[in-house]
Amino acid sequence: MSTGSEPPEDDDAALFRAAIGPVRAHQADAPPPPRPKPRARARMAERDDDDARSEFRRLLDGTSQEIGLLAGDTLRYRHDEVSPQVLKRLARGEYAAQDELDLHHATVPLAEATLRRFLAEARDQGIACVRIIHGKGFHADGTPVLKNLVDRLLRQRADVLAYHSAPAAQGGTGAVLVLLRTR
Repeated sequence: MSTGSEPPEDDDAALFRAAIGPVRAHQADAPPPPRPKPRARARMAERDDDDARSEFRRLLDGTSQEIGLLAGDTLRYRHDEVSPQVLKRLARGEYAAQDELDLHHATVPLAEATLRRFLAEARDQGIACVRIIHGKGFHADGTPVLKNLVDRLLRQRADVLAYHSAPAAQGGTGAVLVLLRTR
């Protein structure tokens, strides 16, 4: 029951508006900033690296029909922009190695990761010539595993200008001298 002193319910809203006084609308908040675009990725390069790693593993596991380098084979490669005379000088050991990496007794995955890191650090430090000792270690079928890994990995890198097996006094066919593109 309602007594005469209570206002009807419609008056509650009017009473409220009268009690708070005039109101003003808030300005709309600024929209949130857009999400940042994802960082660009070199997908083609990543795919090429993955393909190269797969090929390395197939070669080293013996699932590929391709025969790799043998223990006494000489590693040699030169980029098109490098003259043949530079490769001859590299073969004679006329370039001084500024750093060296020894991969003896490394497993294939460890050797691959170590070699990639070594070459990146050498490039970042402005080193022009390095020596990589891969040894003459053999896989069960007589193939030098690390030597073939080094050869294939060096061939795929854009920062490698040329490489040649070291002269006998610097490791012979168990080591390779590498000329790097400097920054």
